[in-house]
Amino acid sequence: MGLRAEATVSLRNARLPADIDGPDDATGVVLFAHGSGSSRHSPRNVSVARVLQRRRLVTVLVDLLTAEEDAVDARTAELRFDIDLLADRLAGIVDWLAAEPALGRLPVGLFGASTGAAAALVAAAGRPQRVAAVVSRGGRPDLAGAALSGVRAPTLLLVGGLDEQVIALNEQAADRLTAPHELRIVPGATHLFEEPGVLDQVADAAAGWFTHHLPVPA
Repeated sequence: MGLRAEATVSLRNARLPADIDGPDDATGVVLFAHGSGSSRHSPRNVSVARVLQRRRLVTVLVDLLTAEEDAVDARTAELRFDIDLLADRLAGIVDWLAAEPALGRLPVGLFGASTGAAAALVAAAGRPQRVAAVVSRGGRPDLAGAALSGVRAPTLLLVGGLDEQVIALNEQAADRLTAPHELRIVPGATHLFEEPGVLDQVADAAAGWFTHHLPVPA
């Protein structure tokens, strides 16, 4: 039958809507951190999530900003680059997952896109005992700054082969990662991975990374 639910994650300073989906026999849970100006309804992240669900992973797609904050960000674009705020929200959701009866026993992976990748890496550095793997899609891991050296989770950086500036930023970030990591270039892909077939490659790579690196649940 599977697990499918709409939830509200109550944190210290925000109530955030989340969509939870996955099989009953899941081996892990993957929390998504969307990118600049996006939301939990991002078609690309939803598409990747469906592939992960077929690989026995529960996915959690959540809005990291409240409706009021999102309205401010739509005008100013300031909060989508507040990596500390986004990372703090992600860490809070990781803690919330640990307390959920159906999910608390499962190892956690983080999937971040664009600025969400930086937030995922900062959150992973802050929760080394809970976050077991990270995947970045077209991300800005460079924005994680000093937290990069504190990440312990194996990290996969996926970048489009035509996204030259972001490739360079990912190379710089990879040099600062001390955890096991891989920078993988997706040939023929631009920043948003909109070309035919390339998002399938991203989803397959992410699924392989998580299923390999997330430990067997207790």
